[in-house]
Amino acid sequence: MAARAATGAAGARALVRRLKQTPPPPGPFRPGFWRSPIRGPWLTSVFGLVLLIGIPLLFVTGMLSYAAYNPGLDRINDQTPDKGLLGFYLFDWPTHPYWLYRLTQGVHVTLGVVLVPVLLAKLWSVIPKLFEWLPVRTVAHGLERLSLLMLVGGVIFEFVTGILNIQLYYVFPGSFYTLHFYGAWVFIAAFVVHVCLRLGRMSRALRSRGLAAELRTDLAHTRPEPPDPDGLVPQAPAPPTMTRRGALTMVGGGSLLLLVVTAGQSIGGWARNTALLAPHNRAPGSGPNGFQINKTAAAVGVNPAHLGPSWRLELRGSRPPLVFTREQLLAMPQHAAALPIACVEGWSTPDQHWSGLRLTDLAALAGLPDAGSVLVESVQPPGPYASVVLRGNQIHDPRSLLALHVNGADLSIDHGYPARIIVPANPGVNNTKWVHRLTFRT
Repeated sequence: MAARAATGAAGARALVRRLKQTPPPPGPFRPGFWRSPIRGPWLTSVFGLVLLIGIPLLFVTGMLSYAAYNPGLDRINDQTPDKGLLGFYLFDWPTHPYWLYRLTQGVHVTLGVVLVPVLLAKLWSVIPKLFEWLPVRTVAHGLERLSLLMLVGGVIFEFVTGILNIQLYYVFPGSFYTLHFYGAWVFIAAFVVHVCLRLGRMSRALRSRGLAAELRTDLAHTRPEPPDPDGLVPQAPAPPTMTRRGALTMVGGGSLLLLVVTAGQSIGGWARNTALLAPHNRAPGSGPNGFQINKTAAAVGVNPAHLGPSWRLELRGSRPPLVFTREQLLAMPQHAAALPIACVEGWSTPDQHWSGLRLTDLAALAGLPDAGSVLVESVQPPGPYASVVLRGNQIHDPRSLLALHVNGADLSIDHGYPARIIVPANPGVNNTKWVHRLTFRT
């Protein structure tokens, strides 16, 4: 048996030697195909350093966005079943400060868009590595290549799905939340492995050239870097047509432009007028209900027949169910709160002035003044976010309302008439519209 194993190992080594002697196929697999004289470890490491700072922040804010949906509270809230250990960090999402979700999700989406030019530049700088010949030389080399495949595939998948979702053109099969969540964990695992393998080389490459000196180097004095063991520097470089300064300026300028045309959807105020790439930032209309919405009543299958005179609000708790007409709800003491709506796509409204009934008062009416959660059900047909469960801290925040009015007027149908939920720091889709039943639970 030992002899057969030794024979097999020798045969494998012989096969590898023969493959190494085989010339690479034509095109990008041949070293002479890549000729840019500015490609090399230093430029790659500059882009890598930006991503080394930006990617962890992007990942953390994405995980916070997931926690904000309170997926551990109830399966109704859980858009990523069987997450297992990946949900180890989940915590009770707070209601203070009221703009928390607006901040974390705004940073997540804006940073993701801003990093696109840097990501593309980084992929351009290392593209010869993707066409390396032989594709696999040793077991260690194969593991490194596998981590690279997971890294590149994961980052492309995460950025593409995220950008399509925020532009309302999500076309992938399955739930965006599920795919984006698991994709993020696959990508970040590959990212950590890649950083551990390359951090030393990146540090040496960054020390090999000064940033200030490169920014002063003109086209006439642009030279290729010395040959490197990773094969990023071309063997036969072409004459330069751009300086490294120019490459950094182009990428930085692209990121700055994307920041200007995206960030205003979260910042608000005068900056909102610059958010040209934000689909929800377009003129939302006039009147007291003239602020952004995600989906109209018609889009989710809600029609006026569901919301006419026969509509009732049902309260359930420790007492027999209570049923109220809208007029009876309006006759109760009304409370007000100034809160925005912030959505997973990164957009948010300015603070809107809501009025209605406090959830904590409704819990007391239902016989559970110390309710630990509430199941909120909408009249919309069954589907994602037709129902949601809110935590006890969300119920008992005095700004958490079953809203009946906004900005001094009745809710419009598209904004949730006859009644909707509004809770501080709550993702927009969890502020359920067209509410018809609240079930308070211990």
